[in-house]
Amino acid sequence: MELELQPLNLPSDDKRLIIIAGPCSAETEEQVLTTANQLKKAGCKIFRAGVWKPRTKPGGFEGHGEKALPWLREVKETTGMLIATEVATPEHVELALKYGIDVLWVGARTSANPFAMQTLADSLKGVDIPVLVKNPVNPDIELWIGALERLNQAGIKRMAAIHRGFSSYDKKIYRNLPMWQIPIELRRRVRNLPIFCDPSHIGGSRELIAPLCQQAMDLGFNGLIVESHHEPDKAWSDAKQQVTPEVLDYILSLVVLRNETISTEDIAALRKQIDELDDQLMELLAKRMRVCREIGQYKKEHNMTVLQTSRYDEILDKRGAQGTQCGISPSFVKTVFEAVHEESVRQQIEIVNEK
Repeated sequence: MELELQPLNLPSDDKRLIIIAGPCSAETEEQVLTTANQLKKAGCKIFRAGVWKPRTKPGGFEGHGEKALPWLREVKETTGMLIATEVATPEHVELALKYGIDVLWVGARTSANPFAMQTLADSLKGVDIPVLVKNPVNPDIELWIGALERLNQAGIKRMAAIHRGFSSYDKKIYRNLPMWQIPIELRRRVRNLPIFCDPSHIGGSRELIAPLCQQAMDLGFNGLIVESHHEPDKAWSDAKQQVTPEVLDYILSLVVLRNETISTEDIAALRKQIDELDDQLMELLAKRMRVCREIGQYKKEHNMTVLQTSRYDEILDKRGAQGTQCGISPSFVKTVFEAVHEESVRQQIEIVNEK
């Protein structure tokens, strides 16, 4: 699938890629200008700051709204940097355009709501401005694509997606689970769409920003949107996931950019091996399913239930341990065999219910 897109025409960082950086929230005029000037010295060309801040619970700092927009405009006038902020309503769009905002982004809570997205799309008709859309809070690629399509159908041609991870009840390492397979699938389905990574919201802590930036580049992402504050520990929102401009500059200096287009005979030969192994995997899966159907026939003849829970647990435990010995992630093995088992059960149910 392709959207009707035009190049973003956003400046890239010196010797690097497109970087959008700045504090989570525009707190004070001094904070905004100090951070912006430090980022300018570090080579950043696009400054971001949240003016309207959707908070999970009432009582937190929800942004200054219009009061902060002149501060961003001053950043543009004094540093020459482009300025970016999040919008969630037509009123936000109107005010952002009034104060000369150069780049808009749509947050995860808004992109999850088709009604809100359509209202935003309607308010942007006839406007030529880059709009970046964060993934919805829940891992639903159709919602993400739908949000992008609504804007595109309204005439927004300069667009990109932002991968900021997905909310999860079980928070361990990350604030929002990366679930890299979803932006990878987005790229497969919408091939001409640039994708940015938001390592601040995925990681939730500054220690994770560097490895997440590199992982995004390893996957061929087109840019980064990173939260940076001149005094991050004193930030009014999301303090733990912000870094100083100096630290951000250091992180970016270490990021290795990958070349997507180079192809050699060596990698072509290795890919051929992968294709051959995939063929063998498909043949083995087909053989496994034939055996499963024979088992299904036996269960039908002996009036047995299709699902045998103890056998399922045995398979997962055994293959998980085997995966560890083979250097394969147990979680990956579990995912694979859950899918294999689901298909096995489906085929056995077909046999049991045959007339």
